[in-house]
Amino acid sequence: MGMISLVWGILAMIWMVLALVPVIGITNWLLIPFAAVGAIIAAVGLLFTRSGRRGRAKAGLVINGIVIFVAIWRLGLGGGLI
Repeated sequence: MGMISLVWGILAMIWMVLALVPVIGITNWLLIPFAAVGAIIAAVGLLFTRSGRRGRAKAGLVINGIVIFVAIWRLGLGGGLI
């Protein structure tokens, strides 16, 4: 689960960088649920993984959280459209 959430977070981060371009900023509306699913996968990974092997799940949760925060911030700057 940890590896899946980490890869999911990296894909969301790449998508976030592309969504920072002003013309395609509206894709943040799709990015937020995508990153939220990655965060849920990371949370499940944290629940069902031994304490010594939770690094990837923690990293995936942090990356997806950052992506969600930046996407919401970007939508706020553009009024939800740009």
